[in-house]
Amino acid sequence: MRELLLGLRLLLGSGRGNRVRFLLMTLGSAIGVSCLAVVLTIPGILAAQDARMAARQPTCARDVQGHCTDTKGAPRELTRTDPLGSRPMTRVFIAPGTKHIQPPPGVAGLPRPGEIILSPRLHEVLHAEPGLAKLLPGRERGLIGGVGLAHPDELYAYIGVSLGDLKGADVVTLFGESYPPSPTVESSTLDIVRFTLAGVVLLPLAVFLSVCARLSAAVRVRRLAALRLLGLSTKAVQRVNAAETVVAAMLGAVLGLVIYALVNQLISRAGLPGFKWYPSDGALSSSTILVCLVGCPALAWFAGRAGARKAAANPLAVRRSAVQKPPTKWGLLPLIPGLGIVAGYCVAGATGHAPRDTQVSAILMPLAVVFIGVGLVLTLPLLSRVLAHRVGRWSGSLFLGLAMRRNEAEPGGALRVATGLVLLVYAASLVQGVLIELDQVSKHESPVQIYSIELGGVTAEQQHALESIRGIRGHAVQMTSWMDPHTDTFTPTVDAVIATCRQMHELVPNANGCVDGRPVRLMERTQPLQWDSKLGDAFAFHLRKASHGRFMHLRVPKETLRYRDWAGIPALDADVLLPPSFLPAGYRPETASLVLLSSSDPGTVRNVLDDIGGVDPTIAVDPYGINVTALQQIAVVKTLLAIGMVLGLIIGVAAYLVAATDRAMERKPQITALALLGARPGTLRAAQVAQVVVPLTVGLVLAVVTGKAAESSYLVTGGGAIFWDGKGVPLLLACALGAVAVAALGSLPLVGRRIDPELIRRD
Repeated sequence: MRELLLGLRLLLGSGRGNRVRFLLMTLGSAIGVSCLAVVLTIPGILAAQDARMAARQPTCARDVQGHCTDTKGAPRELTRTDPLGSRPMTRVFIAPGTKHIQPPPGVAGLPRPGEIILSPRLHEVLHAEPGLAKLLPGRERGLIGGVGLAHPDELYAYIGVSLGDLKGADVVTLFGESYPPSPTVESSTLDIVRFTLAGVVLLPLAVFLSVCARLSAAVRVRRLAALRLLGLSTKAVQRVNAAETVVAAMLGAVLGLVIYALVNQLISRAGLPGFKWYPSDGALSSSTILVCLVGCPALAWFAGRAGARKAAANPLAVRRSAVQKPPTKWGLLPLIPGLGIVAGYCVAGATGHAPRDTQVSAILMPLAVVFIGVGLVLTLPLLSRVLAHRVGRWSGSLFLGLAMRRNEAEPGGALRVATGLVLLVYAASLVQGVLIELDQVSKHESPVQIYSIELGGVTAEQQHALESIRGIRGHAVQMTSWMDPHTDTFTPTVDAVIATCRQMHELVPNANGCVDGRPVRLMERTQPLQWDSKLGDAFAFHLRKASHGRFMHLRVPKETLRYRDWAGIPALDADVLLPPSFLPAGYRPETASLVLLSSSDPGTVRNVLDDIGGVDPTIAVDPYGINVTALQQIAVVKTLLAIGMVLGLIIGVAAYLVAATDRAMERKPQITALALLGARPGTLRAAQVAQVVVPLTVGLVLAVVTGKAAESSYLVTGGGAIFWDGKGVPLLLACALGAVAVAALGSLPLVGRRIDPELIRRD
């Protein structure tokens, strides 16, 4: 306690400069803690959204065998999820029964036939797009409360229908499952977020908090050395120094939590692109508060004790400004294994041996990223000293000689300012790799869009209406041969498409050689022509007309039609082309699907989906290549990555501003001494700029090289088609040049217009 009080007295009574440094330490800690709180609360936000989705999931009480119990008179439900642009719209059709059940969260009661209950966002969209009324039939009875929605922008609806309008519905006796049907972010995708945030936010944050804890190091070390010479013990000196840093870190932690709470209230209400949450989801948990209030002061305590070790061990050397020991080569140790892992993956990708064991890669890649990041921080002082020694020896320039000699004497001084910028450029490359992988998942470059609709439960009139929808350029029916459900032996099947040659030309880019009226084998032109074991075999197709069923038999013909399908999104997946005359009048396949084709224009796709809902809102449609759940997850991940980059930018810039301000105050006596010796202001400014820019440039080059290598290795382990990203190099170089420009401009204010000899006298 005595050392704590002594540290506080020294802080309050050691002049305005030290109080300014204390304020910088506090503000820096506040920024760092608020960024840390953001990272720690993201999993809680996602978990809260998943919990609400699970709580509204329709289900039923089950027995030991897994069968629903107490189903007599229970309601029925049918859930449909459709794309509305790039967002999923979920519709839950409910047919009430004679048995009363508890409604889902956020709803006062189940809707009756002809009534709909919408989420607030879907209510707004419905009024802005009246065409959605085809998918949402009925009059609005109310809105779904927040406890029944994953997030405020969710598109969700409960639609009341009669029991006769539901086909393939399930019994529902209660709402609530232990897990959601589709989490906000899949666990594998969440690993990507954790991996990126660790490299983009947490690593620079640890460096930033350490920088804040060691501000005014030279001044404080001299002051602590004086206390040691006055008789204070070694441990007491360390505790005195740690007291100041801990108090600043504690105040900064409290202030940072307050800043986060305010930011959470503001941003959660405004929302972010693709990601919105309720303010309560982002509220600070007890674990987050504990980590921030304990972790930040603990880091400051260890940094403060480490900073006072030199003054406590050799106070005379500190007071007499002895030459500092050169940085140890042990700083290269983390960089070597990190680069080894990254280089191994790059070589594997270049030689065509990309790894398939994702579990091992999921461990090695984050380790490599952290090792390289830590290695960059620890290696920069060593590289700075070696570079300063070489350049200072060969250069004949006065300003460059002054700058390099200062860097050689204090190799960590300038790079303490530049470390945040170096890590920022390194992190930018990692984010580029993650975005490239996500783009490979979500990219849809085909000029057409394919829709598949199961014909079970679809009447002939509805099928004709579906084929006549505005925007549909082609259609056909695909069916599968009959397989005896009562046998356990494997029975081969054949897939057939029923279409005319005109329909074939509308469905695929090229079907030259098609002749109407006779069955032919189908083979895509990009597939090698090979012997087919089904050639000449007989297959049966089960057809139905009302309640009457019959079989039609077919032998796979020898004549082959070589057609060309769409790249990336095939319209046909069939072995045989059959003419419509194959089906007797009035008969339809028992097991078949209707394939529709339109352009991939987003507006056309939206109109087609709306019109399909107009034919029957309960029809299940599968739009090939459009996984709205995956698209929503990708949008959430991209937003989280953007949050990480913004936090990384804040941390990098804040680290630079805090360290540059501290360095400006620390270097004033030396600048004043050089000015009194006759150095011109222009020479001093050039020396200050060179002192920061030269080692920073080396660090940025190393960051770009290691960052691109880490990005490429990440893409190799991701299993995508792209391993090397040449397009991202100009952006990284632009970021590096911007960092150099910022550092150069920030070095100019170190040299003022007025010379104050008092600084030298006090020093």
